[in-house]
This record gives sequence, structure tokens and C-alpha cells, in this order.
Amino acid sequence: MQIRSGRTATTPSLDALDNSIIDILRTNGRATNQDIAKQLSVTAATVSARLQKMEDARAMRVVAVTDFAARGYNVIIAVGVKVHGRGIQDVGRDLAKFPEVLSVNIMNGSHDLEIMVALHDFSEVQEFLYDHIAGIAGVAQIDAGIAVDIVKYEFNVAPL
Repeated sequence: MQIRSGRTATTPSLDALDNSIIDILRTNGRATNQDIAKQLSVTAATVSARLQKMEDARAMRVVAVTDFAARGYNVIIAVGVKVHGRGIQDVGRDLAKFPEVLSVNIMNGSHDLEIMVALHDFSEVQEFLYDHIAGIAGVAQIDAGIAVDIVKYEFNVAPL
């Protein structure tokens, strides 16, 4: 399997202890190595070594995840973008510069790019789509869908 710019993905081997550490951090991302060690009956040094091993193998990383609404974003839009006359990656990089753009994905399908956008309220939608997104050189067509409800949102990259 290939991901991101031709890098080959290798499947790291995670054992029960690794998975337990990840589960604890999913529940409480602020848990210290000592807290985790106590819960799992291992040493803090073992937890530290396991975390370093998993981070080095890119099996996991510890990040802060914010709630959209808590940050004042009440509108989430999925935007399909068709590109013409310019490289898809170049257009994607330009779209990624907008702070409102949460993700940019190169697609295989009816759109060349798909982006997820977070806005504060509906009054910003038209300006963002038509003045910002459509204003990028190479953007030939945009198809926007506004999220009316979020059924599931998990930051986990993949279930373990």
C-alpha cells in the first residue's frame, strides 16, 4: 500500500500493551506515563519506551483535538473541486493555505479535490466559496454540501 507522496506503509506490530496504552490516551490524552504505568502495572520507563516506539513507527501520535463548536465554528462544508488548466497538487496547496480549510484530499472520482471547511456561521458561506475558493487559479467547478448534523466524528486515523 502506498500513502502520501509515494512512501510505502509498513504495518507496525502492536501488542496488547501498546493497544492498552493507546486506549488510555484516547480516553485521557493528558494521562502521564506514570498514570498509564500504574493502570497497566508496568513501569513508567516501559510506557515511555513503548510510546517512543509507536511514534517512531508512525503507529500513533499524541495530538490535541478541538471541538468545532467550542471554537465557534458552526458550519461544516464538504467541497468537491474540479481543476482545469493547472496542476491538482498546486491548487490543493493553495486551498490548504486558508485557515478555514481543515483538510484537502486529492480524489479519484467525480472531483479532483475534496476539502472540508469550517466556518463560523452561514453568512460566511457565499463569500468563502465564491470569493476565496473560486478565486484560486485552476478551480473550474465547486460542489458544496453543508453538514446539517454530525453523526460520527472521530479523530482516530484507524481503529486498532
